Amino acid sequence: MLDANQLRTLREFALRGTISATADALGYTASAVSQQLAALERSAGASLTRRVGRRLVLTPAGVSLAASADEVLAALERAQSAVRGVTANISGTVRLAVFQSAALSLLPLALRYVRRAAPELRVQVTQSEPAQALEDTWAREFDLVVAEEYPHHSAPHYSGLVRDTLVADDIRLATPLAHAGTSMRSCAQVPWVMEPRGTASRHFAEQLCRVTGFEPDVRFETADLQAHIALVSAGEAVALVPDLMRADAEGGLALHPLPQSPARTVFTAMRESSLADPAIRVVISSLKDAAASLRPSS
Repeated sequence: MLDANQLRTLREFALRGTISATADALGYTASAVSQQLAALERSAGASLTRRVGRRLVLTPAGVSLAASADEVLAALERAQSAVRGVTANISGTVRLAVFQSAALSLLPLALRYVRRAAPELRVQVTQSEPAQALEDTWAREFDLVVAEEYPHHSAPHYSGLVRDTLVADDIRLATPLAHAGTSMRSCAQVPWVMEPRGTASRHFAEQLCRVTGFEPDVRFETADLQAHIALVSAGEAVALVPDLMRADAEGGLALHPLPQSPARTVFTAMRESSLADPAIRVVISSLKDAAASLRPSS
């Protein structure tokens, strides 16, 4: 009989390509990964890996079994969902990945709603950038992810992941209270704080500046949106701030609407094989309730 944990290790190895990367993804040691692959070979009665120089690669049998592993793991998830669906109390663990501003704004209230609906349910939360978290959810490291995408910059799509929109989160120009202007054009000659290069928000912010007619002076670079707000409030920079961070920004800076009211989309994604899982549905419902409660009225 093939072991499900060993099949997951094989699938992770097929996705990650190395023993060390597989170990990192699963939270195992490299030795434990090697032992699991060896044990699976014995159970399967076939060589699943072979050495090519210093690299370990899958044999044709290993490739075939890794492909089948996805179907097996999906079937197990559907079976687990069915069991949870007929029990009186929703329990177990939901592994949730969430990006920073959603963790700051949505998560505390959502967890309160989860406790009310399913007090025996455990939610294990990891902060992760959306692109990586989507990949890791597809690879079964997480059960559910809260991710984002900016206008004209779609987040990666993975086969078998189902998305559900939480909120269209308006993006506003944040300026110090002493700043004279209220438009993008008034910020052409002042320092900016933006997220690091390569992020969707950075690409969006730079393009908005360029469309307005200037190259932004990015003096500060950080993924921490609370640091953005602190720098703007201190009069050191201007920034683009999503509405979910509006509560943190109140009083210390001015927020101005942007032309055409651009918004980022905040959404959840989960594997299709977990759609019927009542535990995951409780977490999604709680996130939606939190988003509805926090959405600004203007």
